[in-house]
Amino acid sequence: MKKGVFWLIGGELLTVPFDGSHSEGIAKSGDTYNHQKLWEHVRPKGCRCAFDYYPRGRVDINNKGNAVIYMSPHIGSEYLGEILRDFEIEGSCQIRFDHSRHYHCAMDHEE
Repeated sequence: MKKGVFWLIGGELLTVPFDGSHSEGIAKSGDTYNHQKLWEHVRPKGCRCAFDYYPRGRVDINNKGNAVIYMSPHIGSEYLGEILRDFEIEGSCQIRFDHSRHYHCAMDHEE
């Protein structure tokens, strides 16, 4: 099971499980990535959008060793299988559709 971050860009997930391969995007905790810091290194070629333009989410591991997936409500449950696979999550996990400003994206400003 891996921590990490992801974005939904044009109906495709961009998942970045934490493996230390992007040293520029590591969060202060040192054990996952920071969306804003990582974006410049993983954004699609030619994309000039800010890190918070697209819906995004994060995989964390709680103190019981279970995965917790935090994500924008603009990312549908149809993407969960891919998230589970890419972050090597097996067994139970919590899904939290986060409506806070932390996960707001351009779609929130259209409503």
